[in-house]
Amino acid sequence: MFFEFGIKDFIDILLVALLLYYSYKLMKASGSINVFTGILVFILIWLVVSQVLEMKLLGSIFDKLVSVGVLALIVLFQEEIRRFLLTLGSHRHASALARFLTGTKREKLEHEDIMPIVMACISMGKQKVGALIVMERDMPLDDVARTGEIINADISQRLIENIFFKNSPLHDGAMLISRKRIKAAGCILPVSHNLDIPKELGLRHRAGMGISQVSDAQAIIVSEETGSISMAYKGQFYLRLTAEELESLLTKESR
Repeated sequence: MFFEFGIKDFIDILLVALLLYYSYKLMKASGSINVFTGILVFILIWLVVSQVLEMKLLGSIFDKLVSVGVLALIVLFQEEIRRFLLTLGSHRHASALARFLTGTKREKLEHEDIMPIVMACISMGKQKVGALIVMERDMPLDDVARTGEIINADISQRLIENIFFKNSPLHDGAMLISRKRIKAAGCILPVSHNLDIPKELGLRHRAGMGISQVSDAQAIIVSEETGSISMAYKGQFYLRLTAEELESLLTKESR
């Protein structure tokens, strides 16, 4: 049996291990790790009963449960499956292929587009004005834009600060920047329920993390309590950013 182990078997095991690893990461990020562990335990019991012990009656019951369970898992984890497919489709190489097939070009943010955003965040941080700015990348966020007020204006430091001014009716929501334009403001974002998020981070940070988990967007958060600037990107926080660090992140990821 050992000598029958070939390169195809190695690749097969490697792909299954990668699938389990990324499923684990996805479930952990969504707070469903206990359900994932329960599924693994059920599969292990099913294999032992049907393959090792060869219990026909109990094995047939488990077989029926597994066949029905696939549909139940699709319903139960529809958001996670959608997130996985969106992440797969928004991968750099997949996005490049889609742009090649459709003949469209990605609009990259230039230095003159980034600096008004950076300067507005620094100014709001000094005044401890809370803000949440979402930078759309390859994945369209039209559904997010529809939850707010469409603005469709040029990127301007003064406009950004006015929108997030404490007496502004749109200051509580998120601003969406798309295709070098301020597309919408007052938008509602999905809130992350990740238990690993530090307790001192508020609802704006959780909303920023939420949109970074379901899309490839960058979310810039200015804390109303401390004035510190953070970014959520690909399910990861970059905390207490300086102006140079924020500019570097936006410039690097816009390429």
